Amino acid sequence: MSHLTIFRHCATSKTANQPILKSAVPDEIKNYLAERGIGFERWPAKVDLGKDASSTEILAAYSQEIAATQTKGDYPVVDAIRVTPDHPDRVALRQKFLSEHIHVENEVRFFVEGSGLFCLHINDEVLQILCEQDDWISVPAGTKHWFDMGENPNFSAIRFFNNPDGWVAEFTGDQIATGYPLLEVDN
Repeated sequence: MSHLTIFRHCATSKTANQPILKSAVPDEIKNYLAERGIGFERWPAKVDLGKDASSTEILAAYSQEIAATQTKGDYPVVDAIRVTPDHPDRVALRQKFLSEHIHVENEVRFFVEGSGLFCLHINDEVLQILCEQDDWISVPAGTKHWFDMGENPNFSAIRFFNNPDGWVAEFTGDQIATGYPLLEVDN
C-alpha cells in the first residue's frame, strides 16, 4: 500500500525530525503532494510480468501508459529499470540513489512491480513516499531528493526523461538522508 510520511526537518538535530503527518489514503497522498507541486496518481499495473521480463517487454506491456505520460510533458526517452535482490549492482545503485541530489528535468516514474521510497527535501520538510505497484509520481526539476530501494530491492519502474542521456544527477553533498528511515521490505 502506498504511504506518505511528512517530517518537519531540523538541520541541527536528527532527533527533532519526527513525523508530522502520515497517510495511506491515495486521494490524501495525491492532495498533500499536489500542494507541494508533486504529481501522484494511481494507475493499474495491468500486466503480470514474468520474473525474467526484459526492459523491452515491460515497455511494450505499458505502451498506453507511456503514451499518456508523454502527452503530459517532453519525454522522448523512456526506459524500464528492474532491480531484484540478485541484481549484481544493487548495493552500488542503492548507495548512489541514497545520496541527496537534483535533476534539471522532472523525475517521472511509474511503478509496475514492487516498491521504492522517494524522499523529497522541500524547504523545511522531508516527505517520504512509499511508491508501490500502480503508483505514478512526478518530481519537479530542481527538487532535492533521494531514493531508497531497500537492502533487498525488488521493483520495476518505467522512467521518463527529456535528457537523451537518461538519468543524470547533480549531488548536493548534504548527508540529510542519514537522518531519516530507510525502506524496509518484507520478502
